Amino acid sequence: MKAKTFYKTRLATSISVLLGASVLAPAVAQEVSDSDVEVINVTGIRGSMLKSLDVKRSSTGIVDAINAEDIGKFPDTNLAESLQRISGVAIDRNNGEGSQVTVRGFGPTRNLVTLNGRQLPTTTGERSFDFANLAAESVSGVEVYKTSQAHVPTGGIGATINITTLRPLSNPGMHATISAQALDDTSTQSGSVTPELSGLYSNTSDDGKFGVAISASYSERESGSQKASVGTGWRSFPGIADNDWSGSNAAWGGVAKDDTQTNRPGDDDIYSVPQTTIYQFEEQQRTRTNAQLVLQYSPVEEFTATVDYTYVNRDVDTQWNNVSAWYGFGASENVWSDGPIASPLLYSETYATPTDLSMGASDAGTRDRTDSIGVNLDWQVNDSLNLELDYHNSEAKNTPNNPLGSSNQLAMAGFVRTSAATDFTGDYPVLAVGGGNAIQPSDMIVTGSVFTNVRNQAEIEQTQLRGEYVFDNGGSIDFGVSLTDASNHSQEVNVQRNNWGGEGTAGQFDDALFPRETIHDKFDDVDGGNFNDFGPENYDILNTYFAFDFEGIRSAAEALFTPASFADGTLVGDCGSLFCPSSDYAAATDQLTEEEMTAVYLQYNYQGEIGDMPYDVHVGLRYEETDITATSAVPEYNGARWEGTTEVTLLASGIQEFQTRTGSYTHTLPSINFNIEVVEDVMLRAAYSETIGRPSYGDMIGGQTLNQGARITGGTGNTGDPGLKPLESTNIDLSAEWYYAEGSYASVGYFTKDVTNFISTAPISTTFDIVNPADGPYQSEALAAVGNDGLAQREYIFETYGATDPNVFKDDSGNIIIIGNPASDAAMTFDIFTPVNDSEERTFDGWEFTLQHLFGDTGFGLFTNYTLVNTENEYDNFVIGDQIAEQGISDTANFVAFYEANGFSARIAYNWRDKFYVSGFQGDVGPAPVYTEEYSQVDFNIGYDIPQIKGLNVFIQGINITNEYTRNSGRTEIDVLDVTQTGARYSIGARYTF
Repeated sequence: MKAKTFYKTRLATSISVLLGASVLAPAVAQEVSDSDVEVINVTGIRGSMLKSLDVKRSSTGIVDAINAEDIGKFPDTNLAESLQRISGVAIDRNNGEGSQVTVRGFGPTRNLVTLNGRQLPTTTGERSFDFANLAAESVSGVEVYKTSQAHVPTGGIGATINITTLRPLSNPGMHATISAQALDDTSTQSGSVTPELSGLYSNTSDDGKFGVAISASYSERESGSQKASVGTGWRSFPGIADNDWSGSNAAWGGVAKDDTQTNRPGDDDIYSVPQTTIYQFEEQQRTRTNAQLVLQYSPVEEFTATVDYTYVNRDVDTQWNNVSAWYGFGASENVWSDGPIASPLLYSETYATPTDLSMGASDAGTRDRTDSIGVNLDWQVNDSLNLELDYHNSEAKNTPNNPLGSSNQLAMAGFVRTSAATDFTGDYPVLAVGGGNAIQPSDMIVTGSVFTNVRNQAEIEQTQLRGEYVFDNGGSIDFGVSLTDASNHSQEVNVQRNNWGGEGTAGQFDDALFPRETIHDKFDDVDGGNFNDFGPENYDILNTYFAFDFEGIRSAAEALFTPASFADGTLVGDCGSLFCPSSDYAAATDQLTEEEMTAVYLQYNYQGEIGDMPYDVHVGLRYEETDITATSAVPEYNGARWEGTTEVTLLASGIQEFQTRTGSYTHTLPSINFNIEVVEDVMLRAAYSETIGRPSYGDMIGGQTLNQGARITGGTGNTGDPGLKPLESTNIDLSAEWYYAEGSYASVGYFTKDVTNFISTAPISTTFDIVNPADGPYQSEALAAVGNDGLAQREYIFETYGATDPNVFKDDSGNIIIIGNPASDAAMTFDIFTPVNDSEERTFDGWEFTLQHLFGDTGFGLFTNYTLVNTENEYDNFVIGDQIAEQGISDTANFVAFYEANGFSARIAYNWRDKFYVSGFQGDVGPAPVYTEEYSQVDFNIGYDIPQIKGLNVFIQGINITNEYTRNSGRTEIDVLDVTQTGARYSIGARYTF
């Protein structure tokens, strides 16, 4: 992204010169012609803050930046962790590591990420960029464009984030650095200390015409997490709903109106009940490799050619074990919080016949890879005209990296549970299970399994022509055209066994495959309830599970339960069984979305004075045209099998249906940016712009897919619409900035955004020509004979009709199969989740407060900011059903204090984010809110330059040193969805700069 002409004050000019030789400058670095000022090399924390201030002050709009402290030395080891220090920027973490960013309340899919001004493909299968893929060592800076200008690419309503990398001709001579560090992640239960290595080399020829820069990094991380959750969500009901099926208000999950309920919600309240309580313990190994090569040639001063190649690879291997109890929504005894939105402080069920205590395991892996090659030609035609041609071709892939799939689950159970109860009064849910602690390996049987391969591939080919013409009598115009072809190809294939009720007999597996582990000692940073308020003598808190050997059980179960043949339409894994994934992507969902985007822009820039007040104004217009073609190849289903207590599996016909849909839209997007220095060192800014945020790829799929795993009550599916309109936002920004001393400033900003065309996804009930074997005369007869128990119903049907009806049988593993009968069973109904645009305009506004202060020459300094974000587009917790609400809206704050002098540096950083809305869907329950609760984190780093060895710096870093955990909840904070503990991580290392 090429910088534009701007008016510089005396202080801004001086700072730019001081920083001119400090690092390998990003492509947007400004040139200063004042040869009378001595060039001083300013590096370290102070240098980084000075450069960031200079970018902010000299920008033509509202821009914030983070810059490298020195070559190969970014303020944080993770780009997202650095970005969260900027006002208005918050991050989402994955396994304790910064992954995606939210700007001014708009989530990852609402922000556009570019690399040196080029739009990047993503590995996520969506528009959100995963910053965990990029190492910080090869990055010069990151710029956050909060106001739009005509030359800034569209797609980011929150912001456009431009990552800048090294350019050798920007800093002539030889520069090099190498770094090595050891990382200790305290979250892992079984991992060890891991290495991180990086190096960077840059050099130019003696005549300054040729330059080369190469950087590379390699890092390993072994981490873990401990999670307690209600993983399938909370089912919500109006207070009038109960479980009296003889009346008119019964609902599955409803609670009785009798003395089994303490403080039962009233009829005008709403209440929620949990579906499960799960404990999961995960280990993860991540290996990341980055490399970049940059070649530059400038045969004459007016012309520079640049060729660059960027390589990113990240492998993630994940293993986990869990233990869970599912509530069957029979009779329950509960203690409730007060309304009007009530939650159970205690939820409990007792079972006449022992039911399952479930355990699961997984061993899977993924690979993210990005390759990008680009060419840039910059020609200063004459004193007035500059032309720049930029081309890149980039590809990003997410693929399986484990023979057993990109994700999987193998489930087991012991039918020992006589009761279950969960205490929700603590920070994490505590589960009590009657008979649970006495479970033995000999009680365990295999239940269901899922082996999944997912493959996402995104490609972008982009050509940009940019120009600037400077008029002799003042002012200039920027102009350009951009041609972008983007494609997103998503494929997923599942091999699934739906016998969640169990298969085989207990005691079939070697006891040595079931090492016993404890539960609650692993949650050493989180407090849970202990049933003290409910008579603790009545509850046996579960504190055991089997961390069973995934591969040992999988291979044994494969040998035991693989039939000689499979029913027609069964998707079988590559190994010839149902205990491994399939790579036959053509047999399952295959979705391709292609976008052709053409943009033309023109912007007029003018500098002048009003009295003694210098100002600059930038008026631009950007025209965007987008054509979308979305094609989906989806499997056709022509039948269904009832093969589990509540599970129904669709039968594929073996035919793939190809469905293609198209869409297009055009936009003319104006922008105005006005900046004025009302008194020396006080800058006022005002901006108006119109921007768009493109629909997600998932919302634009070209066909209608049915999920093969259904329930006895029906199924679900998804469809998309490439004709969806993008979000349209009208933006106003105001800012006041006071640069009161060298390296110090205070600013306050206000922004407002009026957004239309929000996209909501609503379930549309649709009946298909697929008969439901659990909705016909056999099921009705079984219901009358044995009641509502699905397992008992299936056994009754087999005993009654198995000898006479070929559609009722046992497979080779002894599981009862009931196939739908078109002559008598009802057609299945599916909830097809369908995206639609909403016409209502919604307003977002907020305030940003920032203070950066350097305490003279003492070496001390601080940086702090606070952002307030408001919206009328909030989720209403008292409404049950689908709603439109913007995700990620929250207040944020940062405080960074540092000391840097005499070769010693120390920095401590505090980051806080208030509670925010994440999603309108919970697990299996459908529309219901998910909130991430308030979170804060403290990080530090300390470095020391060894005086005996010039260029050698040793350092130690700590992240999340107070061992904070994340917590998600539903309508109330009692409705906990998950509590994840990841712990602190520390690194120690050395960096040598030549």
